[in-house]
Amino acid sequence: MSTLNVAITGCGVIGRTHAVALQQFPEVRIVALVDAIPAAAEALADFIEKQGAPRPPQFSTLAEAFAAEDIDLVALATPSGLHIQQGLEVLAAGKHVVIEKPLDVDLTRAQEIEAAAKEAAEKGVVASVISQHRFDQSSVAVADAIAKGRFGRLTSAIASVAWWRSQGYYDSGDWRGTWAMDGGGALMNQGVHTVDLLLWFMGRPVEIHAHTALLAHERIEVEDTAVATVTFENGGLAVLHATTSAYPGLTVRVQLMGSEGSAVVDNDRLQYFHSKDAGGESADMGLQGGGNQADQELAKYPVEDYKAADPTTYPAGHVRQYRDILAAIAGGRQPGVTVSDAVNALAAVRSVYVSATLGQPVLFDDVLAGKYNDLEVRTGSSAAESA
Repeated sequence: MSTLNVAITGCGVIGRTHAVALQQFPEVRIVALVDAIPAAAEALADFIEKQGAPRPPQFSTLAEAFAAEDIDLVALATPSGLHIQQGLEVLAAGKHVVIEKPLDVDLTRAQEIEAAAKEAAEKGVVASVISQHRFDQSSVAVADAIAKGRFGRLTSAIASVAWWRSQGYYDSGDWRGTWAMDGGGALMNQGVHTVDLLLWFMGRPVEIHAHTALLAHERIEVEDTAVATVTFENGGLAVLHATTSAYPGLTVRVQLMGSEGSAVVDNDRLQYFHSKDAGGESADMGLQGGGNQADQELAKYPVEDYKAADPTTYPAGHVRQYRDILAAIAGGRQPGVTVSDAVNALAAVRSVYVSATLGQPVLFDDVLAGKYNDLEVRTGSSAAESA
């Protein structure tokens, strides 16, 4: 197997996550670390060396790294506001790129790199955005069941992110809780992965009607609570909920329901699964949560032995997604998560903010097409306040 040379750009906490994930693949060599802060690059180099791998050289810019090293793939683990500029630089150099979520906080900029990624794909260059929960065992089991029609017609879904963030969390940085730098609150930062899963399961949104509020925090611009109803192309309906005001913090839960089956993924675990085609009990009035087939379904999707690693230090989701990305590069195919997927998730979040600002439903395609690009979104409904 040929060696793939990788540069990690952004050497903070998330950069280390990418380093740990990449070191699980014998065919990968980390040959460059890029960070404008030399101490950050030095610290990550120390960490990699202590893991028994060669110490990568450090650079302050991508241009310097490209000039000095033969690089095939760049992992961008920098602040969100730098993703597009750096991603375009990587693609212009003809390198594969992996961008940590979120793709960006601005939909217009995100669509710029989407166009560049599509052009690069025609030349065999792979561009992907981290959405590691698509590769969880439970998510794969549910997505596979949907693809095979095992839930019948998907009728509805409930996606909820019920977390807690203290006032100190928001006060810890001037950029936190601002539209300019954070791009949103509970939904953009804590809920974007769940939005991505909801779209992956239910398909393309048509209309979104939302409300946002700032209820339990002070001195921030963005929402700490958001609720939306979503209509999808398949006719299904969903409720989307995200909050950082659920003390002391509850779970992330996606509940999917269809005419012939249902599933519940709670904190990345398949808590419930039932499909009519699997046999077992049935009743005209329903089983009310009975007939749980989750264990037998998960048995079809064995998980690799990750040596019982602590999930807080071993990023199994990133490892699974990198396995897909490396296979895409080797096989000359598109990855399981494309830049377009990330743009759709970002557009759905933007749709929530646009709807809440206007106090009315909005069409997803209108948001995607840029109809509301000049709208300055806000927390709560200006229409409601002026009524």
